[in-house]
Amino acid sequence: MRYFSTRNKDAGVSFATAALSGLAPDGGLFVPEEIPLYSGAIKNSLGRMGFCDIAFETIKPFVKSEIPEAALEDMVHSAYPFSAPLVSVGDRLVLELFHGPTAAFKDFGARFMARAFSYLRRGEDKPLKILVATSGDTGGAVADGFFGVEGISVTVLYPRGRVSPLQERQIAGLGGNISALAVEGSFDDCQRLVKAALGDENLRKRLTLSSANSINVSRLIPQAVYYAAAAGKAFAGKTDPDGEATPRVKGGSQGNGATDYGIRTGQALTFCVPSGNFGNLTAGLYAMKMGAPIRGFIAATNVNKTVPDYLESGNYEARLSQATISNAMDVGAPSNFERMAAHFSWDEMKRIIRGVSVSDGETQETIKAVYRDCGYFLDPHSAVGWNAADKLIKQSLTGKGAALGAVALGAVAPLAILSTAHPAKFAETVEPLTAPPPVPPSLARTMERKVESRTIPADVSAFLEVL
Repeated sequence: MRYFSTRNKDAGVSFATAALSGLAPDGGLFVPEEIPLYSGAIKNSLGRMGFCDIAFETIKPFVKSEIPEAALEDMVHSAYPFSAPLVSVGDRLVLELFHGPTAAFKDFGARFMARAFSYLRRGEDKPLKILVATSGDTGGAVADGFFGVEGISVTVLYPRGRVSPLQERQIAGLGGNISALAVEGSFDDCQRLVKAALGDENLRKRLTLSSANSINVSRLIPQAVYYAAAAGKAFAGKTDPDGEATPRVKGGSQGNGATDYGIRTGQALTFCVPSGNFGNLTAGLYAMKMGAPIRGFIAATNVNKTVPDYLESGNYEARLSQATISNAMDVGAPSNFERMAAHFSWDEMKRIIRGVSVSDGETQETIKAVYRDCGYFLDPHSAVGWNAADKLIKQSLTGKGAALGAVALGAVAPLAILSTAHPAKFAETVEPLTAPPPVPPSLARTMERKVESRTIPADVSAFLEVL
C-alpha cells in the first residue's frame, strides 16, 4: 500500500514513511492510494468475530509487506485488552469508546500507533520526538500510549485553561519521556504550532520529528476498527451487555443487551459522531468504504460548525474556534476535512453525512434528560451527538427540513451514538446536572498526579525555541 499527500498525488511513500513523518512534506495529509475492501468471508463474519480479530483484518491491508502478520497480531492484542461495547440506552444504541486506560476513544488510535512506531523504528539509534496538539483527550491518550517507550519522547501542546482538570493531569502528570506545554490560545493555535514545527526544515535537520494527532494516518486507520465491529454486530442483530466502565445508574433501563425498539438482523447502522477535528468521522468513512454495513453518518458539532455549514452550502470556510463545554470539539479549522475532501466530493458527502450543530444549553439539557429518562450518564461530547440525533429524528417525523437521504433515522433503523469519553472526565460539567458520575479506577489514579507543564505564548518562535 502506498500513501500520497492530499496535495500531491504524484509521489507515493510507504506506510512507515507516512506514519513516522506524520505530515507530508508539502503540508498535506497522507492518504492511502485506495481504501481496501473486506473479503466476502470477513464482511459476512464481522458480527461473529472478536474485536482483536476485526482489528487485525482491518489494519492488515494498510500495512501489508511492512508489518508481518505475526507482529501485527501481537500489536493488536497488546493494544486492545479492552473493546468497545455497543449497549442500549433508551430508544437507541451507544457505542462506548471509553473502556481504555484514559477513558476516551483516542486510546484506540494512540495505543496502536505507539506499538507501530516502536516496531517501525526497531534498530534506530537517533531518538524520535513526537509533537501533538490536543483539545483534551488526544494528549492524554498519546501520553499514556508512548509513556516509557524507549527512544521516543513526546511533547504535548494544549490550550491553557481549556481542558478539564482530569485531562490536564493525564496530559501533564506522567513526566519521564512526556513533556507538556500549556499554550496561551486555542486548540487551533496548538495545531498551528505543531504544523509549523513539522514543516520547519532547519528544525527537521536537527531533530527527527513526527506527529500523533489524527493528522497521522497510523492513528486514524485503527479507529475504523470499532465502526466495523459495531456495524457487524448490529447487522447480526446483537448488542452487548454493560461493560465495567458503563456509566449507568444501577437498575437503569436497558442494561442487558436489548433495545427498547428491538434491533433486527440485516440492518445497516447509522453512526452519530461527535466531531471536532474530524479524524473520528474520517475513520468511519474508511470502514464504510471497506464494506462494513454502515448506512450513513451524522456529523454532530458544537457551535464550531465549519463542516455542517459546508455540507449545507458547499462552501468550506475555516474560522476561529469558540470555547464550549464540549471542549475537545472546539475546532474551527478541522485538519481531517482535507482527507474527507480527498476521498469524497461535496455531493457524495451530502448523501452519506448530515451535519448538525448543538449549543451548550442544548448539551446541558440533554445530559439532564438522558440521566432522568434512562439512568445513563453522558459526557458533554456524547451529549452533543445525542442531541443532534434528536434534532434529525424530530425533523424526520414531522417532515420538516431536507430529506435525510441515506442517513435515514427513526424507530425502523438502528442508530448508534458514539460516546467518545467517560462522563467522569467532565465531572465539573456533568455532576451539577445529574449526580456524581461513577469513576473508573484508571481515572481515580490519574487524579492523584501532579501537573507539570510549561506555559508558552501562541507564537511559533517561542515553540521552536523550546524544542
